[in-house]
Amino acid sequence: MIIKGILITMLAPMSDHIANAGEKLLGNASSIKRRPDGRVYISGQMQRHALFSALDRLNADDEGRGQTYVSNGDGVTNVVETDLRADLGGFLQTSKETYSGRRTAPVSATPAVALESSSIGRDLLIRLKMEAEGDSRGQAVATREFSQDDTMLMSFFVDVSAVGIRKRFSYEKELHVRTEYVRHTSEEERKRRIRLALEATAALTDYANQARNATSGEPQQVLLVFDTRLSRKASRYFKALAVEQRNILAELTARGAVYFLGDDTAENGDSTATAYQKAQDFLASNSLYDPAPGTTVQSTADFEKSIKPEKVAK
Repeated sequence: MIIKGILITMLAPMSDHIANAGEKLLGNASSIKRRPDGRVYISGQMQRHALFSALDRLNADDEGRGQTYVSNGDGVTNVVETDLRADLGGFLQTSKETYSGRRTAPVSATPAVALESSSIGRDLLIRLKMEAEGDSRGQAVATREFSQDDTMLMSFFVDVSAVGIRKRFSYEKELHVRTEYVRHTSEEERKRRIRLALEATAALTDYANQARNATSGEPQQVLLVFDTRLSRKASRYFKALAVEQRNILAELTARGAVYFLGDDTAENGDSTATAYQKAQDFLASNSLYDPAPGTTVQSTADFEKSIKPEKVAK
């Protein structure tokens, strides 16, 4: 099979969490983000943060990492061949009066949203002053909202055609006349990065507002889809009724897509760990869609030289 897109959609239970706090509503009262219908959510940006934190750990432990690494989110490079965040997460680097580097992320994430209306609690925080001298009045008092129990629905998608590869556009008289694909990594490295991204979706733990708490986005149920085209329709699976679920799976099968279902709560069928293992085995034994067959690996520096506009002498 030629894999063009990979969708991972899953359910993860969270308890007593504030995985993505919002702005303060009143004074020092920290609020959890929630929709008008009462369901809490975690933004797509926070989901990407947790994903790349997991990817960083996995890449550091991988024997085939070479010189690759995951840059910090506040300092993303444009070097696709070594920086996994630059490759999988994209970047935008503006530069006055010259080329502005930009890359659309091959790996995207939806916000995580509770399946049902959430029950919000409030925690009272007090910082006692222990100084024997001075003004002891005005103890530091704050309240913090948290959500008690939620089943969070979240999805991730990988555009296989863009992993390790960029587009180069040619213009004549300001008209776009040609598109070329430039390869920045080997095919083996492309597959390694996708393998790590897939594994990272099962290891989401670094939610910034819960750094000291054991909040986990690791899946309880998961659907992993290896598709013959770019489609995110299956992200509806876990909030759909039974008839729609059957039709989604039937549509995938009809066009040659392969999927793996895992459920840690079911007596029959695969667990999430088994589904992920089967997905990794399938990835290893099948081919990725390659829009640049036969092209040689090119560095980011050479790529940028080829697309910078030539200065016209005055």
